[in-house]
Amino acid sequence: MNARHRERPRPAGLRARLRARAAAWFKRRQGDDSLPLAIGTRRVYILPTRAGYAFALLLATMLLAGLNYSNSVALGLTFLMGGFALIAMHLTHRNLVGLRVRAIATSDAFAGEHGQLHVTLENAADTPRIGIDCETAHSSRTPVDVPARATARADIAVPLEHRGRLPLERIELSTAFPFGLFRAWTYTHLALELLAWPVPRGRREPPPEAASGGQAPSVHRAGDEEWAGLREFRSGDSPRQIAWSAFARGRGLLVKVYESPVAHHRTFDLAAVPGADIEARLEQLSAWIVAAHARGERYGLRAGARDIPPDAGHDHRARCLAALAVFGDDA
Repeated sequence: MNARHRERPRPAGLRARLRARAAAWFKRRQGDDSLPLAIGTRRVYILPTRAGYAFALLLATMLLAGLNYSNSVALGLTFLMGGFALIAMHLTHRNLVGLRVRAIATSDAFAGEHGQLHVTLENAADTPRIGIDCETAHSSRTPVDVPARATARADIAVPLEHRGRLPLERIELSTAFPFGLFRAWTYTHLALELLAWPVPRGRREPPPEAASGGQAPSVHRAGDEEWAGLREFRSGDSPRQIAWSAFARGRGLLVKVYESPVAHHRTFDLAAVPGADIEARLEQLSAWIVAAHARGERYGLRAGARDIPPDAGHDHRARCLAALAVFGDDA
């Protein structure tokens, strides 16, 4: 396994070790989660923020001054502000309790870019949940407001530094609403991961098209002349091939299909790419896949034990790039 995409930063320093031990304790206490997930009282933690500690220091100073000078007005103001702090703590805690994590989806990307975590939150309460922050250990906080009796989605951008898998062991949900004196937080422990595809980079010419004889249906391209009929629209089909007349008659999105005496395709084989640097060879395959998809071609992939037959479309592109991203993980 090449170390370029497997190397991850390791925790260093006392603070990082304490965080790692705390994370392990939270995981043992809560266990693995499943969706949909309701956030109960027992799994919400709360501590003062920096502003909260400063506010507590102010209250302590006012209390000492009031006691020292026997000033009832200062003491009364101190207790009033202390009651305000308790109410703020209750409101912050309540802003998170009862929220539901309804669904989480992932969007992979190329190395050096940002993958996406799409977290759908559901609020069954009559009051909105304001200032809910979502984050992972690899990302910054993404704020989202969830209206009353509605859902909202937070799109968390996660940087992908190296090719390969990026496991996401937990997602943190937190809030400091309404006054910022306290921060309440909770964790969701789900088996999630993002894939960092190889960067599409390389200048070599792709292998020539091959012919797989027989009457193979394919999207129309130059030379196809035999009409085959219509089929339902699939992700990745060109808008030019949509039968707009059928759509106008209310038949839905249909695509014109032609039969070609010879179905042309390319097969991108890692073993056929010269060079000693496996990462550069994977990047070349990635560039060929991206270019072939943009041209609407059919293509297949061979990378080690993985043999993906020729096809086209967005799902096929993602499947091929995912095979390149995890290449070597089974070695």
